[in-house]
Amino acid sequence: MNKRNVLLASVFLILTVLVFPMDGIAQPPPMLDSAQAPIDGGLSILAVGGGLYALKKMKSKSNK
Repeated sequence: MNKRNVLLASVFLILTVLVFPMDGIAQPPPMLDSAQAPIDGGLSILAVGGGLYALKKMKSKSNK
């Protein structure tokens, strides 16, 4: 083997060792189309429930 082949082989080996482990431990990109937290469903149910409870309290105070 001549010096050029040894140099190319060693550069390829170094790049392989440095680049591929980074790909193996990298985090996947975030999914933009899916909801990350179901805020809409649970929060709207709580808001409607709180509003109905407030209406009930206001009606009971006005009836007294």
